[in-house]
Amino acid sequence: MRVELNKIRKIYGEKIALDVPAWSLDDGEVLGLVGSNGAGKTTFLRILLDLLQPDEGSVRIDGRELALDTAWRGRTGSFLDRSFLIEYLTIPEYLEFVGATLGLTKREMSDRLGEFESFLPLSRVDQNRLLRDLSTGNAKKVGILAALFVHPEFVVLDEPFANLDPPSQIRLKDILVSMAAEPGRSMIISSHDLGHVTDVCGRITLLESGRIQRDIKRSESTLADLKDYFAGEDVSSAT
Repeated sequence: MRVELNKIRKIYGEKIALDVPAWSLDDGEVLGLVGSNGAGKTTFLRILLDLLQPDEGSVRIDGRELALDTAWRGRTGSFLDRSFLIEYLTIPEYLEFVGATLGLTKREMSDRLGEFESFLPLSRVDQNRLLRDLSTGNAKKVGILAALFVHPEFVVLDEPFANLDPPSQIRLKDILVSMAAEPGRSMIISSHDLGHVTDVCGRITLLESGRIQRDIKRSESTLADLKDYFAGEDVSSAT
């Protein structure tokens, strides 16, 4: 899927939350969105997913206005925060709801969930537990799993590695690297974890104060350049 932002602005009072004159993601491209707290990353993603309306500008997916064509929703898997979950459902109930919404049969859901068994092993206790009773980390794993097991063409994740234990972070990174290698799948991963995001993503967009400061292809120096940037050093050589 190709995604385009054109003259996007979002303002809260006197604060410019997002100001992006032009930006695009090509079909099959895997992008990391990085920036400090309050940089505008979540606003960027919410506008891109039609969860927040910009004050100005437009978003297009495959050349069509986002708000005028909802077909992209069935091809998109996303998880930004816990509000995406239906907290009064159990884990199996929620995953079944997501799969059924996208027209998957029970057999298809079972087969696809089996691919992620190591990321979210379900015990009998887990199967009967409501989502609202899960820890932050386990709730996030359920949300990420719901976004990925449907095999979406377009993946959008906000801080997927935060609140996960180290083994789960490693498994998730391996899953994302594997999915990113599949032709035609576009991905946006917003993260403070520079190591993981540069391992997974071939391109990095650096957002600060609502504006894009850098948009770079990954190279051997990208991780060091980003660390230097956030340490307050010059990374003008990052191109």
